[in-house]
Amino acid sequence: MLPTPEAVKNYIAAGLPCEHLSVEGDGQHFFATIVSEAFVGKRLIQRHQLVYQALGDRMREEIHALSMKTLTPEEWAGQAG
Repeated sequence: MLPTPEAVKNYIAAGLPCEHLSVEGDGQHFFATIVSEAFVGKRLIQRHQLVYQALGDRMREEIHALSMKTLTPEEWAGQAG
């Protein structure tokens, strides 16, 4: 069974504290916008690694492709304007 965007959102939220989290997708390819205090001071690759850690084995077994935009709360607030 293919995961839903809601399931992917729940997987990420369970493993990473998020101020904002949205996930879109078709069951195989997903796009997530993730805003987390955990990203402060981290490079892009480190941010992605935190998300992959939150997803664990699901990244290999259930989720075939995940594109993501990872932002700190400050970066997110800057985009709102």
